[in-house]
Amino acid sequence: MEALGIGSRVKHSNYGAGVVINIKPLTYLITFIDFGTKEFQKEDSNIEVLDAVEPDNDMVSLYDVERTLTHIFKKYCDYPEIVDLGKKWVGGKMILKPGESNLASKEIPIEQLFHKIVMIRDRMRTLEQRINSNTSLDDQEKVNIQQYITRCYGSLTTFNVLFKYEHDQFSGEKGKE
Repeated sequence: MEALGIGSRVKHSNYGAGVVINIKPLTYLITFIDFGTKEFQKEDSNIEVLDAVEPDNDMVSLYDVERTLTHIFKKYCDYPEIVDLGKKWVGGKMILKPGESNLASKEIPIEQLFHKIVMIRDRMRTLEQRINSNTSLDDQEKVNIQQYITRCYGSLTTFNVLFKYEHDQFSGEKGKE
């Protein structure tokens, strides 16, 4: 098969029409209409080239650029990450009902609670980064402080049920193993 560039249109014998979205040294990442994204060896005989795009000398994909920029923003700009609330919780509310019957209940929209939880998570991550980059703390002091942060994450795992995606959730000491 000829060398393909990002944007080349192909047809796979099992997956149908697709577009090359990323190029690696030995493989192509191809997105198919009905089957999502799949990775194939460059010499895969099941791939027919429909419309070849000339390979670019710069082998960095838009995805790689976006991922790198997002990482830089989060690391240096205290940029808040967009985290999705689980679909079943959208429009819900948390009801705080006192044990004393003469006191009124308090209702809080779950979106508002979730936003506060995500803010705590992001600020704890920033705190971790600042501790790890601090030159006046020795390694043992950094480890001791990091253990407290890890325990805090563990305490917050109760709220993981609210997150849409597992990779956004808190993980404590068990999750670090």
